[in-house]
Amino acid sequence: MSLLTPRPRTSVDQPTRGYRVFQGINGVILTAVVVVTLYPFVNIIARSFSGERQIRAGEVTLWPKGFDLTTYRIVFTDDVFWRGYGNTLFYTVVSTVVAMVLTTCYAYVLSKRHLKGRNVLVGIAVFTMFFSGGLIPNYVLITSLGLKNSVWAIALPNAISVFNLLVMKAFFESLPTELEEAAEIDGLSTYGTLLRIVLPLSKAVIATMVLFYSVSYWNSWFQAFLYMDRAELMPVTVYLRNLIAGATGATNAGATTEQGSQVAANIQAVTIVLTSLPILCVYPFVQRYFVSGVMLGAVKG
Repeated sequence: MSLLTPRPRTSVDQPTRGYRVFQGINGVILTAVVVVTLYPFVNIIARSFSGERQIRAGEVTLWPKGFDLTTYRIVFTDDVFWRGYGNTLFYTVVSTVVAMVLTTCYAYVLSKRHLKGRNVLVGIAVFTMFFSGGLIPNYVLITSLGLKNSVWAIALPNAISVFNLLVMKAFFESLPTELEEAAEIDGLSTYGTLLRIVLPLSKAVIATMVLFYSVSYWNSWFQAFLYMDRAELMPVTVYLRNLIAGATGATNAGATTEQGSQVAANIQAVTIVLTSLPILCVYPFVQRYFVSGVMLGAVKG
């Protein structure tokens, strides 16, 4: 038989009937999960472009009806919304940078099996997953440190996620120790090895952790609501929270009675869409690292 002749398929290569049934059921279940997950957000987008009468009548499902951009125009001219948007962007960037630096350094240290007291440091981190000081002690601590009305009140209390820490620790442990030994022979210090050898090989897990942290900080509102008492420092998520709680801030931006009715009908949908948009734009660029970063970091415990 020629080497170029295709090998005939055997019964071993054929998927069994049970496996085909499993694939079909699995496909149906995953499709249902996707539909259930996407429907609320698609409905929110449709409502944000729909008219007041159609929204109140419950006619809007997956497609806008009575197309109306009044609320978008009013929100776009609302200075409070854009000031909150800028605050959210600033808080997210600073907090994510702080979290990534601290988490990476802590995880790299814990990945060294020869480190004395390593188990104690791991235990301290895991302990915080189950126990915390409580809301009032945290508030007293942040206030006594003079962190109120500053970005540090948001960035520092939640700077290290223990779940992210353990994933990065496992990832660093999976890297070949020979690389670091070779770097040490070449004269690199510990920091030089981390910056020039380890981090360039850890792009997948770093991108995954950046996504986790940035989404968490972008969507967070309670920290700012608790520690910020000046309106000009509030993030856009607090603006959205006030709208959902019944406030009609955008309606006060010079809207007529008819406009106010339209704004009241879909202001929440418009604000949710505008608030979610940056994360939706960033996610596709880091999604390709997501699965590999989590799986590589989860190989070892």
